[in-house]
Amino acid sequence: MRNKKNKHLGIEIGPELHYKLHYISKYYGRSANGEILYLIRQEIKAFEKSEGEIMLPEALKTE
Repeated sequence: MRNKKNKHLGIEIGPELHYKLHYISKYYGRSANGEILYLIRQEIKAFEKSEGEIMLPEALKTE
């Protein structure tokens, strides 16, 4: 069941990119959605390493 606090992100991609995404995600044993989330997390980690931590507004903090 979907967590209602999570945000939904719809994107439109071409058939070649779609095929390659599914190919890679299957290779790593992830769903396409899981692969996209993994890639987003990796990019955020790299950004914060080079540019500093992104501070969340109080309304988004979960702890």
